[in-house]
Amino acid sequence: MKTKVYSVPEIISRGVCVHRGHVLLCRNRKRGNVYLPGGHIEGEERAPDALRRELAEELGRNCRIGKFLGMVQHAFDHKGERVVEVNFVFAFRLPRASLQHPPASQEEQIEFYWWPLGKLAGAGLQPHVLRRGLPDWLRRGAAPRWASTF
Repeated sequence: MKTKVYSVPEIISRGVCVHRGHVLLCRNRKRGNVYLPGGHIEGEERAPDALRRELAEELGRNCRIGKFLGMVQHAFDHKGERVVEVNFVFAFRLPRASLQHPPASQEEQIEFYWWPLGKLAGAGLQPHVLRRGLPDWLRRGAAPRWASTF
């Protein structure tokens, strides 16, 4: 049996923006993988501050970070290595949101688009546990949740 090689876990802050029943998703133009906007937490940066910074870098807009929704542990294989992520997930508000005009990416390798929240199962979103769990996490009054792909 081959032993998997693990990297140091990546610590990531992700955001959920819902507008008129649609959720903002991010897609890597080259690889096609779909995920929530956000990115890596740097050093001793607080998770909501990392999300605010990442959104400003990716969207070119200052976004208001809302409540903590939950955390997802995720593992996947990439280029022969096992990658492990810990994703902190927060709600956020996007100024001037429009379904007709998804926000333009400030980074060449990614694009943003709106996807119906009720059809999240077909979005290809990773980590895949969010496809089913995210609508529950967003319910008013719901306590923060935890999910894992392992």
